[in-house]
Amino acid sequence: MIEIKNVTKHFDDVVAVDHVSVAIKEKNVFGLIGTNGAGKSTVLRLITGIYRPDEGEIYIDSLPVYDNRAAKKKFFFIPDEPYFFNNATAAEMERYYARVYENFDSGKFYGALEKFGLDRKRKIHTFSKGMKKQLALLLGIYAGTEYLFCDETFDGLDPVMRQGIKGLLAKTMEERNFTPVIASHNLRELEDICDHVGLLHKGGVLLSRELEEMKCNIQKVQCVLKNPQEWQMALQDVEILQEEARGTLHTFTVRGSREMVEAKFGRIETVFFEMLPLSLEEIFISETEVAGYDVKKFLMED
Repeated sequence: MIEIKNVTKHFDDVVAVDHVSVAIKEKNVFGLIGTNGAGKSTVLRLITGIYRPDEGEIYIDSLPVYDNRAAKKKFFFIPDEPYFFNNATAAEMERYYARVYENFDSGKFYGALEKFGLDRKRKIHTFSKGMKKQLALLLGIYAGTEYLFCDETFDGLDPVMRQGIKGLLAKTMEERNFTPVIASHNLRELEDICDHVGLLHKGGVLLSRELEEMKCNIQKVQCVLKNPQEWQMALQDVEILQEEARGTLHTFTVRGSREMVEAKFGRIETVFFEMLPLSLEEIFISETEVAGYDVKKFLMED
C-alpha cells in the first residue's frame, strides 16, 4: 500500500503539490488525472523518492521512500520521456535491468517484444516515440516489481497498442501482486482499466474515489414527462446533480443507487423513460461541480 500523507512540495515560490493526501491500495490500478501543470509528474517523483517533500510523509508498504533502497526496490518508474542508454538496444536494456531487479522475467520480456514487433537488436534511438513507450512499459512490467509508476503511459501509442498494453497490465495483475499507478491528462484513456481515480488540480486533490463506487452511486435518466409540473414534487427528496431540458426531453443526473432512482421516478407518469450509463468524465464533472469546481475547464481530450 502507498500512503501519501499531507505532502507539499515547493519550487521557489511555486507550490507544485499542496497538502496532498492519498492512499493507493495494492492490486488496484490507480489513475492520477490532471492537466499539464496540475502536479501529476511532481507527485510521481515524490512517490518514487526523486524529490523530497517539503512537508508530509510518503510510505510504500510502511517503508519511507526518500533515500531508502528497500522501498525503491519495490517499484519501476517510467517518466513521460523514458530514458535509455546512448546507442543501446532493447536487449542491452534488458541485461541492465535484469541486474538491477532480481525478479526480472527475461523470457516473458522477449516474448512480449516479439508480440509487439520490437526488434531486440535495433538501436532504441531509431524507435518512434510510441515504440519507445512500448519498450519502457515492457521493461517495467517484467521487472517483477510490486508497483509500476507511469507518467502519461499511453501518450504516443495508437489505439491497438493501447489496448494491448492495458491487456498486459490486467494479465500481470492476475498473475502476481502488481499495482500500476498511471498519471494522465485524459480520463477516457483510463476509464476501462482503473479501479480508483484521483483528480489533481493546481497541486491539490479535488477528488479521490473508487471508480465502481462512483458508478454505482450516480445515475443518468432521460424521460419525457406526462405532466412536467409534477416532477419537482415527486423528486423533492432526491439529490439532483444536473438537470437539462430539450423540448419535452428531460435529462437528470442524480445521486443514488439504480434501484432507488427507478423507484423515485416510478412515482411520476412518463411517456418515455430510460437509464443511461455515465462515462467517467461525466461522473467527475458531476462530482466536482457539486464541490464548487468547474471541472470542464481543465479536463482535456486528445
